Amino acid sequence: MTDPPDPPGAPPRQRARTIFLGSGSFAVPILRALVLAPEVELVGVVGPPDRPAGREARPSAAPTVALARELGLRLLQPARLRSDEALAEVRSLQPDLGVLADYGRIVPGPLLALPRHGILNVHPSLLPSHRGATPVPATILAGDAQAGVTLILMDEAVDSGPILGSDAWPLDGTEVAPELEARAAQRGAALLRRTLGPWLHGAIEPRAQDESAMTMTRPLRRSDGRLDPTRPVASLERQVRAFQPWPGSWLETVAGRIIVWRAEAMPDIMSTHPTPGRIGRFGLGAADGQLLLREVQPAGGRRMTWDELVRGRPAIVGSEVRTP
Repeated sequence: MTDPPDPPGAPPRQRARTIFLGSGSFAVPILRALVLAPEVELVGVVGPPDRPAGREARPSAAPTVALARELGLRLLQPARLRSDEALAEVRSLQPDLGVLADYGRIVPGPLLALPRHGILNVHPSLLPSHRGATPVPATILAGDAQAGVTLILMDEAVDSGPILGSDAWPLDGTEVAPELEARAAQRGAALLRRTLGPWLHGAIEPRAQDESAMTMTRPLRRSDGRLDPTRPVASLERQVRAFQPWPGSWLETVAGRIIVWRAEAMPDIMSTHPTPGRIGRFGLGAADGQLLLREVQPAGGRRMTWDELVRGRPAIVGSEVRTP
């Protein structure tokens, strides 16, 4: 007599040998969830090598690497994941499953094909929107009404694999990128916990992404942080929230570079705002209104209110921002 089939969602009778690939802070709650998941045995964590940081260039570990060391997990830190040595080391772990979050490196085809249950990617957007390197800032920049996380089965293209599950929640238009990323990480960890059992039991049928709705993001550059006063004021306000902490949002002024931490969009259909690019008593003139500057930071100084800055540097009022 054969054993009856397991009910949907029940943990596998033998835990799946699992590797985790991750780097940044978004991946930390997901790694913690994987450590506690009864369906898997975490046999290895793949993270980046330690990098020199600070004035003394002391080695600094990525957040997932630090957590793996804290928990005493088997840690792999290959300089090149596609090298023969790295692939052989991962292969020696005999993984049945892989989970990836915020890894930041291309996973080579031979590694994707290694686990019999594939490699699952926890991505902080509602795919196919905002594939690529910067989905959280892109969600805010686009003014999306909702944010989300998606769990996909990885293929060799960027974030294009079939979807196993997703989770969405509404945005109120005040979110800043670090807060939204932290929430997405917690929701992503919960989504992974809900999905692992059914996936390992074969109870989930992956569904293809709608390629016609795809949008792609790219890594941000320092120059992206310049606030362009020829753009609509609502777009500038979203940029201030989206580009924290990197690359920041800033203006080049007669008082030097001013980083903008908090702002408010004030559209003005009567055209009484300062001309685009001119700094007024309350903020920056933009294409269709005024960007009210609430919290700023002069180069080399502390964060302060705009009123504090203007009192100390009154010549900034009436001046023009400097362009490249």
